[in-house]
This record gives sequence, C-alpha cells and structure tokens, in this order.
Amino acid sequence: MKLEFHGADQNVTGSCHLLEAAGKKILIDCGLYQGGREMEEENAEPFGFDPAAIDYLLLTHAHLDHCGRIPLLIKQGFTGEIIATAASCELARIVLLDSAKLMEDEANYKTKKASRHGQKERIEPLYNVVDVLNCFGFFGRIANYDQPFVIDGGIQATFIDAGHILGSASIVLDIEHQGRQHRILFSGDLGYSARAIIRDPTPPPHADIVVMETTYGDRLHKPLEPTLEEFYTAISKTLARGGNVIIPSFALERAQELLYYLREGIEHGRLPSYLPVFLDSPMAISATQIFQRHPECFDMETCATLASGQDPFMFPGLHFARETADSMAINNFSGGAVIIAGSGMCTGGRVKHHLKHNLWGRNNAIIFVGFAAYGTLARQIVDGAKEVKIFGEEIPVNAGIYTIGGFSAHADQAELLAWHRRTGQPKTTFLVHGDKDVIPIFANKLINTRVEIPAVHQRYNLEECL
Repeated sequence: MKLEFHGADQNVTGSCHLLEAAGKKILIDCGLYQGGREMEEENAEPFGFDPAAIDYLLLTHAHLDHCGRIPLLIKQGFTGEIIATAASCELARIVLLDSAKLMEDEANYKTKKASRHGQKERIEPLYNVVDVLNCFGFFGRIANYDQPFVIDGGIQATFIDAGHILGSASIVLDIEHQGRQHRILFSGDLGYSARAIIRDPTPPPHADIVVMETTYGDRLHKPLEPTLEEFYTAISKTLARGGNVIIPSFALERAQELLYYLREGIEHGRLPSYLPVFLDSPMAISATQIFQRHPECFDMETCATLASGQDPFMFPGLHFARETADSMAINNFSGGAVIIAGSGMCTGGRVKHHLKHNLWGRNNAIIFVGFAAYGTLARQIVDGAKEVKIFGEEIPVNAGIYTIGGFSAHADQAELLAWHRRTGQPKTTFLVHGDKDVIPIFANKLINTRVEIPAVHQRYNLEECL
C-alpha cells in the first residue's frame, strides 16, 4: 500500500491524496489551488500522477479547493468512477460550472489585454464549461452516510458526516492487504459542533492511519453567542450611519448560514424588520435551493423550523440577484443594506465590484466571516492594508473592517483534538490542509501516534507506517 500527497500539503487549498491499495488507485479529492497568482499557476502544473491510471475518485465535499480540478483530471485522461454523497454531487455541478465561467471570463479578459500589446495568441482557460459538462458523466454511485459499500475487490468505503457543509463526509476505507485488515481514515474538512442547519460531525471510528485537516489547528473559535452579538452589532452600527454592509461569503454553507442567522436576528428584534438583504451570487442562490432539497442533512432545530411551515433561509427584505443587471443595480441603492456576495476570499466574483464601490466609504463596513488564505484580497484587507488594488485601481480602505471567526465551517483546535482522540491510537497521522506555520503547532498537541507532515508530491510506503 502506498499513499501520495498531491495538494493541500502545508497549505490549505488544492486537496488531493492518492491511495494505492489492493491493486487499485484511489484519489481522495481533486481540488483547485486558490490564493495569489503563484498558487493559481500551480493548477496548470502536472498532477504528480497519471490521471488515466486512477480507478476511483472519492469526493469528500463540493468546495472548490476539493473538487475544482476534476474537469482537468478528466481532460488529461481519467476514465474512472467518481463517488460522493447525493448533496455533494448536486453542489459540485454548480460549483464547477461557476468555476469554468469565471475561468473563461478571465481568459477572455487576458486575451483582450494582451491583444492591445500586439500579442495575437489566445489565452486558454484551465478548463471551460464544456469540459465541466463532460465530467458529469463520470459521477457514479451515491454514497449514503454510515452505509458501508464495496468499492472494488478488498476495499470497503464508509462515508460519515463531517459536519462541514451540506453533504460533506469523512471517508473510512477498510482494506484487506496481505491477509490482514487495515483501516485508513480521511477526515476531509471537519465542521464543529452546535452549528446551525447541518448536523454535528459524526464521531470517527478507530483507525490505523489517519489523514486529517488542520486549518485552525492553532486556535480556538469564539463561541456562537458572542459571535452573533458581534455580527448583529456590526450591522446595526453600520445601518445607523446609513452605510452598507458587505459580506464576502462562500456560496456553500456560509451564505445559507448567514441567511439563517439574519432571519433569526430579524425575528428576535436584533435587526430591523425592514432590513434589505441582497444575496448577490447565482451560485449561492442555486445552493440555497439545493439545501431546500436535502433536509436529510439538517439538524433537529432546522428540521423543526421546516416542520412549522417556515423556510429557514427566507424572510421579508431578502432579494436574490441572479442576473448581472440585478447585481449592478445594487450599487444604486442609497445605503443601509446588507450585501452578501462571493467569493469568500475576494479572489473573484461579484464581491470585488461591491468592494470597489464601498471599501472607500467611511460609513460602510466589510464583515469577513471565513478563512482568508495568504495572497488573497481578503487577507490583504484583514491584515490591515491601507489600499488595495481592485480591477487595476488603487482603492483606499476606509470602511470599518470586522473579522468574525465564530462562523467558521472548520473545527478549531479543541474540536480537531477531540476528533482525533476518537480515532484511538493510530499508528501514523498525516497532517494536511493547514498553513505551514500552523501544522507544527497542532502536531505538538498529538500523543500516542507517529505524526507526518507531508510535502507536496511526497510518497509513503504504508507498510512502514503501520
């Protein structure tokens, strides 16, 4: 048995791990690198393996940094089967189509810009919408939570709820190798307990080998109650000044969570009943509709809200801006609105236009409610930049800047440690999906296990790790 690491190794994007066992090659995730230009260029680099040799791709969830290079994988020869939960399959469709559209737009922009300098060669996107449409035929079996199934030969898989986003899973692989049974556990991205909408992460089983994320392995999240208080207060103060609130948000889970808490804030009198809220993200709008189709993923409180006849994501004053014209019209609004737009790290999408129109205004506020990777526009603003470049123009940062970490979809250090303890005493734990200065901090907290911090394209013989 061999295990190779080809993404999210000492960084937090581009998740991609390759397991070779029982004569099969199984890929766990195939994500896109996100961040600065240097990191984005890595998406076009070789995978580190032959895509045509991969038999199966198991998808933990539909975030772009876990599924975003699937179309490229297929372009380069993959003909195997993709297995995921039903919700992940649906969400991956809208995520990949949106990604392809953004790549096409960026390639067209760069081509036009280059032509003005006399360069005639067309710049091609990493993949296009047709490539994405082609990849849907490779999605095969649907994985149901807690129901083991045989992938092939001596390999059995069980998807358990990771509590991260709708349909997210940790993946348990039971493998027969040389007459002995071994269990390898991939955490995927782990959520934290007591979140709105979806269920808590399922406690993992004991395992021999654990591959786990460490995004927030160096810190604790703020509890939910003070997080919501800070959130409502930031909005209320900005509205009192007549300013707009811009919330860069991931379209999956975070946008729906924000709608859930905005509805609660209005119902409980923490926010004005007339509050205009614009969800300016076609993908988030579609994702919200997909959420409404998968109540099997909801926690008891959300199920109770649905049973009462109330939609947990809808309230008076909520406007969906699906079309470009609707998005542009928001800029004519005369202040006092909440605008939720993607992307969460401000690397693209409509939020950049809203930042350009609002970041300079002292009455406005920008509320960051998620992780911002190094090199992203969001990280620049969070780290205190006085000016940032947006669409080639230097924009002063005069708006109030709030970073509210309690909304994170990732487990914090305490929850990660508790999750790992439930895996028993694994022979080896591989730490991935964390910044290179964060992973060693978390590694020092682990006991009764050998710890490895793989580098990109590093390969391990698992017989030596058992």
